[in-house]
Amino acid sequence: MRDPYDILGVPRSASDADIKKAFRKLAKTYHPDQNKDPKSGQRFAEISAANELLGDPEKRAQFDRGEIDAEGKPRFRGFEGFGAGGNRRYEGFEGFDFGGAGPGRRGGPHGGPQGAGEDIFSQLFGDAFRTAGRGQGGARPRQAAKGADVSASIRVTLEDIAAGATRRIVLPGGREVEVSIPKGVADGQVIRLRGLGLESPWGAPGDVLLKIEIAPHDRFIVEGTDLRLRQPIDLEDAVLGATLRVPTLTGAVEMKVPPMSSSGRTFRLRGKGLPGKAGSGDLLVTLEIRLPEKPDDALLDYARRRRAENPA
Repeated sequence: MRDPYDILGVPRSASDADIKKAFRKLAKTYHPDQNKDPKSGQRFAEISAANELLGDPEKRAQFDRGEIDAEGKPRFRGFEGFGAGGNRRYEGFEGFDFGGAGPGRRGGPHGGPQGAGEDIFSQLFGDAFRTAGRGQGGARPRQAAKGADVSASIRVTLEDIAAGATRRIVLPGGREVEVSIPKGVADGQVIRLRGLGLESPWGAPGDVLLKIEIAPHDRFIVEGTDLRLRQPIDLEDAVLGATLRVPTLTGAVEMKVPPMSSSGRTFRLRGKGLPGKAGSGDLLVTLEIRLPEKPDDALLDYARRRRAENPA
C-alpha cells in the first residue's frame, strides 16, 4: 500500500484533527454509495486502511519510527551489521543461535549454519515465520496478525428501525452483504461486522466498523426510543372532541381527543415509538389547532363577543 500520508493528502506533521477531517472528506467523495465509479470501492478501502493506521496514535507512532509498514506489518531492521568482515560484531543478536558463526552462541539441535536463519526469524517474530500446520515439521502460529478494520456507514430510516429491516450494502472493496438493522440502534452507533474487513496474509481478516446514520424524518422527532409528533386538529374537533387518525411508523391508528382540548396538549400512545432492548418507546402526540382557511362570520362574531366580555 502507498504511504498513508499521501493517501489522505496530509503532511507528517498533521494533527489528529487534520487526519480525521481529511478522512471524512475523502470517504464522503469515494464511498461506493455516493460514487458510482467502479474503482471507488478500491479507493475507499485504501482510504479506510490509511485512516485505520494514522487514526490510531500508537500505530501512527510505530509507522513514523519505521517499526511497521503502511499495511501495519512489522519491518525487519536487524541485518545492517551483516556482510563482509567475518569478525564483525552483530549488534542486537548476541542472544541468538548462529550455529557457531557468531558471539553469544547457545548451541542446539541445528548446530551449524543450516537452520540458523530459521532460528533468528523464530526468535525475532515468533511462530508466525515457521511452517504453519501440523505434519509439515512446523508449529502452528500462536497469534497471527489480524487484518485491518475498515470504517463504513449506512443511512437508515425510522421505518427501517421499526420494521427490523434488512439492508443490502456495498462494503469498501465492492463486496455486497446484507445487514440486519438491530433493535434499539441509535444515531451514530457503530456496529462491528466481524471478518468483513481487509485480508491479512498472517491471520483472520479484519472487521468492518459500520456507523449508523438515521435519516431525518419529515414528521417524527426522535427522543431516545420515544417519538414526538405535532398533529393538526380542526377547531370544532378541539372544542367538541373527536377521533383522529394519527400516523405511526407502522401505520395509522385512531386516537380519541376529548372536548375542549387546547392547542399544545400532548397525548401518549404507548408502544408506538421505536423498538429498544427494554421494549418499544411511546409516541407523544401534540395537538395544533387549525383555524378555517376562509373567514367564518359566526366564529368572528363569537371571538368579538368574547373579547368584549373579557377586555385585556
